[in-house]
Amino acid sequence: MNINDIQTIAVLGAGDMGHGIAEVALMAGYKVFVRDIEQAFVDKGVARINASLEKLVSKGKVAQTLFDRIQSDLLVPCTDLEKAVATADLVIEAIPEIMDLKKETFTIVDRAAPAHAILASNTSTMNITEIAAVTGRPEKVIGLHYFNPAVIMKLVEVIRGETSSEETMAIGVDFVNKTGKVPVRVEKDVPGFIVNRVQAPAAVLLNCILDQGIATPEAVDALLRSLGMPMGPYETMDYTGLDINFHASDYFAQAVHPDFAMGKTLQAKVTAGDLGKKTGRGIFDWSAGRPRIDLSKATDQVDPLDIVAVNVNEATKIVEQGACRLEDIDTALIHATGNPMGPMAIARGMAPEALTRRLEGLAEKFNKVIFNPSEMIRQGKYTT
Repeated sequence: MNINDIQTIAVLGAGDMGHGIAEVALMAGYKVFVRDIEQAFVDKGVARINASLEKLVSKGKVAQTLFDRIQSDLLVPCTDLEKAVATADLVIEAIPEIMDLKKETFTIVDRAAPAHAILASNTSTMNITEIAAVTGRPEKVIGLHYFNPAVIMKLVEVIRGETSSEETMAIGVDFVNKTGKVPVRVEKDVPGFIVNRVQAPAAVLLNCILDQGIATPEAVDALLRSLGMPMGPYETMDYTGLDINFHASDYFAQAVHPDFAMGKTLQAKVTAGDLGKKTGRGIFDWSAGRPRIDLSKATDQVDPLDIVAVNVNEATKIVEQGACRLEDIDTALIHATGNPMGPMAIARGMAPEALTRRLEGLAEKFNKVIFNPSEMIRQGKYTT
């Protein structure tokens, strides 16, 4: 089997991620079944796809002939799971991050989809090997992790489970390339894969800064925005949803180390239901739209290199584990975040002794074991 055998795609879930993934496949000329559990969810997803495509047609980025073909033939909305996957060559699951729900879905899909079909999960953290184990084709199960918004963000992590075959991985990479995205192979099924795992320690550091009152969220975001980031880290947390951040932190706390648990300040906001943009209030007030960050309030109490240092440290840990190559880190982070430079490029300007001392200082200051430097950092092997 090769990429030319992939003709029909089934996307399970028409929400924020699912509808975007479906649109990406449609723009590449694939026939796409879009399935959700209720017709209202399907209709909303289709409306979002069409609105986005109409805008792209008006800008000359999508041909009118392709749009017409999508409407008449390529886009197939449905609520019947078995119908959605019955003729699929590739199934991409984009349902809520609940392992039992994913297992139940993959069990049904495995029975209903053609024997040759590849089954992929868009999970951002969950174990691909565990999902694959409920199927009769574990060698044909991989992760295809897109980033939000999927139409705009270029990166797709192609994740190998313990039983995924090289043929399946290669087709996954080819599919991502064919749809105009940038694939990065994740060769070991580590928690959080590359991007979310590498950025997880920075979230811990930002929680420490907030809990200890070292600087306000606006002051930190102003600092990072002034250095070229399109969106500050606290605003990003609000944008994605503090509940999403909580679940990711909780997952890492269980799967990697308890130090990853969310700090008390943000936990209190989650408990109060102040989840960010989706509720109108979180770290910032979103009731009147995107919060205005006063760049003149940039703090001098936070060193941006501390954020880089803890991310680089985690990156070297997953490289040591064989999850990816060192050069994949920056490729992934740049294309997933829109930031102009990846953490490893910045780290190459930091001497191993200085980076080691910085990380040891952060581990001691905030009492976080996860900030202690890796062997790759101590030996200076991150610069190669």
